[in-house]
Amino acid sequence: PDGVVWLVGGGDLAGQLADVGLLDEVIVSYAPVTLGAGAPLLSRRVQLRWQSSEVCGDFICARYLVEGNRAAADWTS
Repeated sequence: PDGVVWLVGGGDLAGQLADVGLLDEVIVSYAPVTLGAGAPLLSRRVQLRWQSSEVCGDFICARYLVEGNRAAADWTS
């Protein structure tokens, strides 16, 4: 569809897009690895609402909507 950009990786860049209201969805792929600790997904706080999850090969893929994003909603309308 027109106006769709898929950004792979880059939590800081995704956070910057969220800051200006241009991030409307986040899809996270979880790898089956046990970690003792980890780093935040995004470098800033973004309100996410879980939408769905599915098995994608050896990964779990979870889809989240970014809440309170009026700018992105206006841009995609």
